[in-house]
Amino acid sequence: MAKIHVRGDLLPCKYRKKPIEVEAMRWDSKNFDAIKKWAGDNVALEDGELVIKTLEDGKDGKAKHVATEGDFVIKGVAGEFYFCKPKIFHDTYEKV
Repeated sequence: MAKIHVRGDLLPCKYRKKPIEVEAMRWDSKNFDAIKKWAGDNVALEDGELVIKTLEDGKDGKAKHVATEGDFVIKGVAGEFYFCKPKIFHDTYEKV
């Protein structure tokens, strides 16, 4: 009978976020032009909602990610964009 090896990353483990720097801007429903200038075609304004293309959209791009006023738009380490709620943002990041 073959011995089963379980990789540690297939089970719940504790991880610590690496100390990385990201760029971020807060969406206030009035600063679309500034966010668009920064994020380019990764963001759009649809019916007054800030919509962002994220890595989770998949190849068909059918997922729709909409920011709530006050959310942070983050440019990640691979140049990807995503939203983050203010409480999570402030608990995770500090200004450098």
